[in-house]
Amino acid sequence: MNKSMKMLFTLVVLCSLALGCIGQEEETTTPAPTSTPEAPAMKIAAVFATGGLGDKSFNDSCYEGIKKAKEDFGIEFDYVEPTAIAEYEGFHRQYAKSEEYALIIGIGFDQADAITAVAEEYPDQKFAIVDMVVDKPNVASLVFRENEGGFLVGAAAGLKTETDMIGFVGGMDIPLIRKFLAGYKFGAEYVNPDVEVTWKYVGDWVDPAKGKELALAQYDAGADIIFAPAGRSGLGAIQAAFERDRLVIGVDADQCDTIEGVPVTTFLCSMIKRVDLAVYETIKQVIDGTFAGGVKSFGAKENGVGACDHLPDDIKDIIEDYREKVASGEIKVPTGIDEAGEYTWD
Repeated sequence: MNKSMKMLFTLVVLCSLALGCIGQEEETTTPAPTSTPEAPAMKIAAVFATGGLGDKSFNDSCYEGIKKAKEDFGIEFDYVEPTAIAEYEGFHRQYAKSEEYALIIGIGFDQADAITAVAEEYPDQKFAIVDMVVDKPNVASLVFRENEGGFLVGAAAGLKTETDMIGFVGGMDIPLIRKFLAGYKFGAEYVNPDVEVTWKYVGDWVDPAKGKELALAQYDAGADIIFAPAGRSGLGAIQAAFERDRLVIGVDADQCDTIEGVPVTTFLCSMIKRVDLAVYETIKQVIDGTFAGGVKSFGAKENGVGACDHLPDDIKDIIEDYREKVASGEIKVPTGIDEAGEYTWD
């Protein structure tokens, strides 16, 4: 190899080594890929009914639905427990104004005016209300056919009464509670034409002492079973049943084994109203992007109302047969009742 060729070869080798080093340097200095930050959890807000948490029925059932959504979907949630109806609107406006919440839920019929006002002010905010219809495009109205559930526990009471007299203690004398009463009375009479049904209203959702007083009066007059859809006031009726060694029917949630100091044997059963299911499904729709305003009705057909599993064994199949007939429409249940005890129908 002549001198010129040797110099050319040497130059090629040096260039190759230089380029290799450059390539290695670029490879080792390339920054490692960074992870994409996680999106913040969806937030939900709830404004509970004035009875507050701890009622073992309505509010607590809603709370269970929200907690299940937290477990399943990783949502975050905030809530308030108002003590007066006048507080509702301020809480809803505070939540909506923050623009932090994908959904604001109002628990109870008496939040309708507050949600109507705030939903108009914040048309892009999604709301849900339990037990009342608010005719706004951004509000889902979650209502129940309580008369159908009342029919089932009324039939159970009509079959199991030994005195042919049963009672009812309602929280307020309003159409919602009269739906419970209409179904209860109709169901008892459906299976027992000789039964007598008496009823009284507490006039308050948070007066257990009054609920107990009204229940004691009915037991002492001869009733051996009482149904008490009365919010926290119903806890007084349950205590009265325990003290008189009579039977009571729980409401909304399965109260049969959840009331401290009251054995399950005090309960004939509970009427289940799946507020937890309705709230959970509404949150899921927000997450899925399928949320829509309008009325969502839950009855026997949707498993939104029914009797709990604590029914006595000798009538379980009978009540299940009635549930299927109500769900299919074979049995029609009245939707209301007037002061004289006359049924009304939609």
